Amino acid sequence: MKIRKVELESVAAKPIQYPEEGLTEIALAGRSNVGKSSLINTLINRNNFARTSGQPGKTQTINFYNINGEFRIVDLPGYGYAKVSMTERQRWADMIEKYLTTRESLKEVVLLIDIRHEPGEHDKMMYDWIKSFGYKGYIIATKADKISKGQWQKHTSIIKKSLEVASTDLIIPFSAAKKLNVDKVWGTIESILELHEESIDEDDIQPEEE
Repeated sequence: MKIRKVELESVAAKPIQYPEEGLTEIALAGRSNVGKSSLINTLINRNNFARTSGQPGKTQTINFYNINGEFRIVDLPGYGYAKVSMTERQRWADMIEKYLTTRESLKEVVLLIDIRHEPGEHDKMMYDWIKSFGYKGYIIATKADKISKGQWQKHTSIIKKSLEVASTDLIIPFSAAKKLNVDKVWGTIESILELHEESIDEDDIQPEEE
């Protein structure tokens, strides 16, 4: 996909701050510091457009990135960071849940997992939620440059088994640092957008009058 324009359209802590409904939204979910911002920067080929930090739990808002005026990538707050208060963690969880359960423009939730580690309890809960709402179940296995390519299959198999993923085809090893599999991630995004466009076209077809 050719990137012509990228805009941080909204930084939201509550629904009233969300952008208007309409554009297809693809949300990125994952643990704190799993690499959501780095993924966005790599996809749009811009350094530090989406803020990255070595400090987990830095993203405390829902960030809406408008791509070419055609769709949005939505960066959700990272979950599972222990070094914040229980009250703060609950606030983040409520923020994420409110968006995921009420946003009509949301068409897919993609889960990011660090390829080096077996998914944890929070990852399993999030993936179960994603599947329960009928989403495809795509996973981007980040930081793939940290292990040898020969180990990718072993680690993706662990993710597949742990999360009960339908197929390893849904798991994409990815590295922002080495720009590995950027084309595959874009291919997935484009397939999501095309699927949604097709559903809109079908809805526009009116039955013939008898």
